[in-house]
Amino acid sequence: MDVIGVIPARYQSTRFAGKVLADIAGKPMLQHVWERAKRSRMLDDLIIACDHEIVLEVAARFGAHAVMTSKEHACGTDRISEVVNPLEVKVVINIQGDEPLIHPMMIDSVARALLEDKTLNMATIMRKIETTKQVFDPNVVKVVVDKNNFALYFSRAPIPYLAPNADIEQVVYYKHIGLYGYTKDFLFTYKNLPVSNLEKTEKLEQLRALAEGFKIKVIQTPFDTIGVDTPEDLERVREQLQKGIS
Repeated sequence: MDVIGVIPARYQSTRFAGKVLADIAGKPMLQHVWERAKRSRMLDDLIIACDHEIVLEVAARFGAHAVMTSKEHACGTDRISEVVNPLEVKVVINIQGDEPLIHPMMIDSVARALLEDKTLNMATIMRKIETTKQVFDPNVVKVVVDKNNFALYFSRAPIPYLAPNADIEQVVYYKHIGLYGYTKDFLFTYKNLPVSNLEKTEKLEQLRALAEGFKIKVIQTPFDTIGVDTPEDLERVREQLQKGIS
């Protein structure tokens, strides 16, 4: 296989328990993620990696390829690694189980970048920020990139900093969307990297790759998502879908 997508679906979320099964327009959130990811043209397979029997049963009911993984995994990357380890595949896409508005073209763009450029190990997504509120929202992760669209840094703070007398019209802020692609080999390298002080400070796992000197390609998308971390986020997604916005 060239590309597989894995959706790590953790039932015991610390901030919002059971959120992957939260109802959105008559379907569990996980089903929305799966249905959108299934529309990707680049995936040879799509697997839901579960940590609880309830999630496994629900995924089976809506027809997903779902597997049970260890309950002891500390993060989604470890859960994905367990699923991918026995498979012959070139590229793995980590599709977050709490992104019910994910667009399939985001998946395709990351997969295509990794397949077409053999020098890349890891890729992700960014979108131009259009509101000042998002710039200053710590739940919206910002990213700055170099001229070749490789990540320089990710932060919950507004980056770049707007210095006094700087021309605000020339400043562009980008939101990082937590969709990741890796080569299979790099996935296991990444999994075993030490947790950096930057990661501990910002609570952003991708900083461990930058801290160790690895490059992350960042692909711009015109599409937006709403990551569901709180019940308030869930209501925003429901409102978007009721308006027919996706």
